[in-house]
Amino acid sequence: MKTIDKPFIDELNRMLFNQTRTGRLPKNERYEEDPDNAWNCCSWCEYLLIVILSTILLVGVLVLTLFWVMFYRDGFAWSESPKQQFNLHPILMIAGFVTLSGFSILIYRLCRCVKHIYVKLIHMFFHAIAIPCIALGFLSVFDSHEALQKVNFYSLHSWLGFVTMGMFVLQFVIGFFSFLVMLCCENKTYSCRSAMVPIHASLGLANFWLAIATSVTGLIEKERETVAETNVSAENKLIEHYITSAIGITLIFIGIIVTFAVRRSNAPASAKVYVTERI
Repeated sequence: MKTIDKPFIDELNRMLFNQTRTGRLPKNERYEEDPDNAWNCCSWCEYLLIVILSTILLVGVLVLTLFWVMFYRDGFAWSESPKQQFNLHPILMIAGFVTLSGFSILIYRLCRCVKHIYVKLIHMFFHAIAIPCIALGFLSVFDSHEALQKVNFYSLHSWLGFVTMGMFVLQFVIGFFSFLVMLCCENKTYSCRSAMVPIHASLGLANFWLAIATSVTGLIEKERETVAETNVSAENKLIEHYITSAIGITLIFIGIIVTFAVRRSNAPASAKVYVTERI
């Protein structure tokens, strides 16, 4: 049997030590098979249940909010009708912060049928189209309050919304530069990107729950205003109460199922996943 020279072993050990110390691995070693996550029938049923249920809830909460605004809040308008202009606010905020952001999070965690870079781009795309929704939603409520001579940024809902918007923008900028722009220097930025993954994921989930809390407090605030309105019948007030309560409960269920999907669901063992995607 041919013996291996000691200098060769020393050189190999030195290379492995440097790779461990710097956190950089060769490109073909950045993926790993995960035999512990081999899916059985129950795992696939759980996966399909999460996908179907989350889709129904994310679309359903937006449809329910549209129904409420269209049939009980007199629809939409812009500056010509400040009260109807306000109605754009709940629709656009729920569309941007909840529906689009929820789909973005779930696609990133559950979609492994395409290359990882494409999943990143889809994840960014959903967040990107949420930005104009959020911006228009903010402008609609700000202009409406100005026209109706109401004070801005006075309630818990408004301050939570301000913090949620700031965190959303920060997350988008950090994610764009950390996980897309830094890929131009993939090897040199690997350790930095791997360190950012759990931070970005945890803050993203916290931001999603903050958006849900902001939406629920907004519904409570709007319901209190509705009770004080004299031009709305008692029957319509009761119906609106049930509708806004249903929207709030749906938002809570969305937060629970998205959190469960992020923390529980993994890719099949046959799929190659980034080692640094482990949360």
